[in-house]
Amino acid sequence: MNLVTGATGLLGSHIVEQLRKQDRPVRALVRFGSNVEWLQRQGVELVEGDLTNLASVERACEGVQCIYHAAARVGDWGPWDEFVKITVEGSNNLFDAAEKAGVPRFIHISSISVYGHRNEPGLVIDETQPLGVNVHKWSYYTRAKVMVENELWRRHEAGSKVKHTVIRPSWLYGPRDRATLARLATMIRKGKAKLLGDGDNRLNVVYAGNVAEACILAADNPNAVGQAYNCSNDGELTQRQYFDLLADALGAPRVKKTVPFKLAYRVAFFLECLGHLFRWKKPPMITRYAVWLMGRQTFFATDKARKELGWQSTVGYEEGIPLTVRWFEGVENGRKTAKQAIAS
Repeated sequence: MNLVTGATGLLGSHIVEQLRKQDRPVRALVRFGSNVEWLQRQGVELVEGDLTNLASVERACEGVQCIYHAAARVGDWGPWDEFVKITVEGSNNLFDAAEKAGVPRFIHISSISVYGHRNEPGLVIDETQPLGVNVHKWSYYTRAKVMVENELWRRHEAGSKVKHTVIRPSWLYGPRDRATLARLATMIRKGKAKLLGDGDNRLNVVYAGNVAEACILAADNPNAVGQAYNCSNDGELTQRQYFDLLADALGAPRVKKTVPFKLAYRVAFFLECLGHLFRWKKPPMITRYAVWLMGRQTFFATDKARKELGWQSTVGYEEGIPLTVRWFEGVENGRKTAKQAIAS
């Protein structure tokens, strides 16, 4: 049995999909009230609960051979105590439950942001680089992810019987992306999207299904135990090319407007200061994390995963971006139809 946390999210759902394609049994830990229709169609066993409830986590781990831990408090805004409770303490609960249940294999989904928010032209970061360098003051997602990784490696070095591997994806996209695509699509359609800098920087963008395949490859490879792998791109893609592919798939004009990276960064910092001063519940229009994600000059190498795991990106950008947009437009049309039905 394979346990997937975060199975209703983007990467978690793709891990479920890839496992079921291989006819492997899947159990998912899902929160009460979550929409589980897609998981049920996949033939997934459901355990209701969440990471903050140790009893439910222990139930989910019973009889499990491999855990794929994709759940976390995501986003670049929100109170620190939520990131601690869900990401840090929740992961610790899962680590404890896995050890108690004798789960032999554990694939932890981290993030390339754990290296910190470095932005040095020409810098290529691989898995030998230290974690937590130059982390933004309010980048709670990154800080929480670093804390969880440090705890995982502490347990590994202490001789935990659970065999760990860490996968570090970058900016994910794909069908069931409910986080960023809607915002980007709206900005592009309204002509409000802008390139940060000249738009020629290489992006670290990766199709969620490709990362899911890397997770399974790592779980099946005994040489991957105790290793971390960047799974952060599907080849060469610049910021401009990414927006062009999105705009073309949306049938919208391509993005031509630009804004200097440093200016956008300063504006984002100013808005963050206002947001924290006045305790905004919703994120500012732009954050430093978002600016860094889109406009950074630093690149993250995936050579190790490709060499040691035999990982290859099955879905490329030319296929994956239109595929994701078609899924998004299908969801949009479904919502419109539902609203029309209610109105009538």
